[in-house]
Amino acid sequence: MTKLLIRVGFLVLVLGGGILIGALTAPGAWYANLSKPVFNPPNWIFAPVWSLLYVLIAWVGWRQFEADKSSVKMKLWWAQMGLNFLWSPVFFVLHLPWFAFVVILSLLIVIVAFIQQVRRSDPIAMLAFLPYLAWVALASALNLLIAILN
Repeated sequence: MTKLLIRVGFLVLVLGGGILIGALTAPGAWYANLSKPVFNPPNWIFAPVWSLLYVLIAWVGWRQFEADKSSVKMKLWWAQMGLNFLWSPVFFVLHLPWFAFVVILSLLIVIVAFIQQVRRSDPIAMLAFLPYLAWVALASALNLLIAILN
């Protein structure tokens, strides 16, 4: 029962937190009027991609938590979650694309560090984080080019 509660808790925290932050910081007129690079994905793609990624992030989080809740891996997991949840308010609410780029670049670095930490002990977690790494790398490039173009 305890493991089930931990797993549900991670899913609620990550997916619920992501949905809540997404709803509270939805792109508005400011974002719509920005110049964007040609490879900017259509707006409709973000919600389903992030929902899937948040499920994977939650799954990896509870795996690490159940293995050792005070490990370096778990600390990196919490760090990436905090940076992930910080980015949207900085970019979409505060309208600070350069500061948001610092946040997302930090997120990218923490994701890579997390992947390095789990690659031998939990290769399944490593594989589950690769789509997240790819998406955040794309988002980092978008963030940088939006900052440059505007």
